[in-house]
Amino acid sequence: MGATNLFAREHAVDGKVVLITGAARGLGAGLAKRLAARGARIALVGLEPEEMAKVAAECGEHAAVFEADVTDWAALEAATAGVVERFGGIDVVVANAGIAAAGFVRSIDPAAFERTIEVDLLGVWRTVRVTLPHVIERRGYVQIISSLAAITHAPAMAPYAAAKAGVEAFGNSLRAEVRHLGVTVGVAHPSWIATDLVHGADEHPVFGKLRAGMPGPIGKTHSVAVALDALEKGVLRRDRTIHVPGWVGVLKLFRAFLPPIVEIGGRLRGNMVAKADKAALADVAERGAEVSSRPVGAGGAAAMRR
Repeated sequence: MGATNLFAREHAVDGKVVLITGAARGLGAGLAKRLAARGARIALVGLEPEEMAKVAAECGEHAAVFEADVTDWAALEAATAGVVERFGGIDVVVANAGIAAAGFVRSIDPAAFERTIEVDLLGVWRTVRVTLPHVIERRGYVQIISSLAAITHAPAMAPYAAAKAGVEAFGNSLRAEVRHLGVTVGVAHPSWIATDLVHGADEHPVFGKLRAGMPGPIGKTHSVAVALDALEKGVLRRDRTIHVPGWVGVLKLFRAFLPPIVEIGGRLRGNMVAKADKAALADVAERGAEVSSRPVGAGGAAAMRR
């Protein structure tokens, strides 16, 4: 469900070493538990070491925590070295760490905008660059988490959409580069998933209302279990693309038509974007740009403390 290579054979992860970034909560934590149950050795990499320790305890004795900010070269190199020392190598990397800041380009806090790009795009590049030699050695798999936002570029989501579109392009280039080395690369496009990040976005006084007005399936929130089913199968089958839900893959075929549709849709629904833009300015005036556009959820808060 939600992935290509429907008839591909599964690769057992029993005894394999899986490194997951953004592993303190959400999809990273859930995928770690899923793969640990299949016998994988799990390296949890990210911020919030106390939360990762809880995840590791649920994963069992073959899980370990490595605190690192994915935007910090030295921390990532140290974490990767620690994983290799502990487990002997790396078979699978899931570049999952990500944050989201909501806001309009003309009023968003610049620090929040740039931190989103740094974590969501440069963090993926740094994670892959540091771990890739070890994945090549084992002819393994890299799964990169992009988003529906890479395809549908909604207002008030410019930093997140830009980063996730970049992640998709990065993954596609990487796939072609490492195929001859026996490494497979998958890019995942989840829609709205019921994680802390999405719940935080829904609680935003401006963006929450804007998202509530998204039409049909575009705005629907899906369960974490639905996403984990697809991501887990993606790892087992080494899928090149993973879509959550499956219609996201169909939407990609029409992406050239989506920007004008988004623009027209905003006007047809009572000039929703103009109202949200005005509300965002008022929110910034009341609470300040830093608070108004702070990355949502506990993970976003942790990233901004760095």
